[in-house]
Amino acid sequence: MNHLSQIYQSNLALLTDLYQLTMAYGYWKEGKQDQEAVYELYFRKNPFDGGFTIAAGLQFVIDYLENWSFDEPELQYLSGLKGPSGNPLFETAFIDYLKTLRFTCDVEAVEEGTVIFPLEPILKIKGPLLQAQLIETPLLTIINFQTLVATKASRLRLAAETDTLLEFGLRRAQGIDGGITASRAAFIGGVNATSDVQAGMLFGIPVKGTHAHSWVLAFDSEEEAFESFATAMPDNTILLVDTYDTLEGVKKAIQVMKRLSKKKIPFHGIRLDSGDLAYLSQKARKLLDEAGFFNTVIVASNDLDEHIIRSLKKEQGAKIDVWGVGTKLVTAYDQPALGGVYKLTQIKNKDGQWEPKIKLSEQAVKVTTQGSHQIRRFYDEEGKMVADMIYDQEIGADAEKIIDPSDATRRKKIKKTWLYQDLLVPVFEGGKLQYLPPALEHLQKRTIQSLHTLDASVKRFTNPHSYPVGLEPELDQQKRELIFKLREQNS
Repeated sequence: MNHLSQIYQSNLALLTDLYQLTMAYGYWKEGKQDQEAVYELYFRKNPFDGGFTIAAGLQFVIDYLENWSFDEPELQYLSGLKGPSGNPLFETAFIDYLKTLRFTCDVEAVEEGTVIFPLEPILKIKGPLLQAQLIETPLLTIINFQTLVATKASRLRLAAETDTLLEFGLRRAQGIDGGITASRAAFIGGVNATSDVQAGMLFGIPVKGTHAHSWVLAFDSEEEAFESFATAMPDNTILLVDTYDTLEGVKKAIQVMKRLSKKKIPFHGIRLDSGDLAYLSQKARKLLDEAGFFNTVIVASNDLDEHIIRSLKKEQGAKIDVWGVGTKLVTAYDQPALGGVYKLTQIKNKDGQWEPKIKLSEQAVKVTTQGSHQIRRFYDEEGKMVADMIYDQEIGADAEKIIDPSDATRRKKIKKTWLYQDLLVPVFEGGKLQYLPPALEHLQKRTIQSLHTLDASVKRFTNPHSYPVGLEPELDQQKRELIFKLREQNS
């Protein structure tokens, strides 16, 4: 099922920056359009001042690339673009070339729901230079946002522990796409359900919802509102009790549901959406238990995030069973961008030999690494993640240590007894899809399992431990030699 076409019902070939097209045109003019190249997509820093990140968005990448082409409306639009002199920006022969262009690259990717770290390639594209260049912006658009939201959701899951976690953010999302894709990414990250019915239909995510304050205000009394809702929705009797006075609202909900229990209508829960959630949930729990409603849950919303949830659970003694998180999840409120980048790492010369490519910078973290890479993840005897090695597939990974790419003095030994897995899997070969995406439920399970194998020190919200990620030694040596050579040439 192609989710993108269901949402947009249109070709998305022009979902890109103009400079991607101007560079593609330049490659075509130079006859370099079919020169083979390798690009890698990665990020430089974990979001939310955290110690890990959760990969997400691959399904949308697949949908996009499977249907990548320039159709007549897109070609007509490009034909009409003018340069500063008033002449066509692109010549007719280039427009004709785009008309027959189809995706033929190889793609490898880290599977969704996998824990990843800075400088590790999430996606690797190998193929004709022009094609690989044109898809940069959409790939970043897809991966950056969904990875960011999945990571936020996973942090909320850690805070909520085994409690039910709901995503309530559609009305605060940054547009339609921001709402729909955030719901999907949040589910991968660990939420149990969403309020977004469109996302529920598209992705099969469970949907949950109760009623708003406007329901209560539409009736002459709170009791009448509660009774009417419970009667209309006997399988969804979660009552919002804070329209006027929260604890009085709880008492009225109890009175109503006691009467309706004679009609076999169950009392599923109450929702708190304002005030001192710890105090109110404690008092509400006492009232509910005294009335015999021991299994009635307490749902809380109101600008929650992982820090507030953890404080309410661990420090304030809140009696909350279900957490509804909206704005701060779907907007990734405290860090609105992941900052992923897409870099050329090698290119094939006229002699058919691969040439390594490095972008230099005054900042060590912004210096790229040459080659075509794979990530090897090592696990100790207890199945816990202990280190990741970034290695060049031409060199291999038979090494006894890794070297921090940002600080060559930091190294970690690799034990021969450790098990390992390579994280990048084939997705496209020659433009043909080779990968069967798992069901969304499996992606969520992968997230939970990935986090289970990660040491608690890396999952801390405050000053998390830095997980060891390093280059294979020969790759590191080649990189330093290439840096010295390039600096000498350009000094």
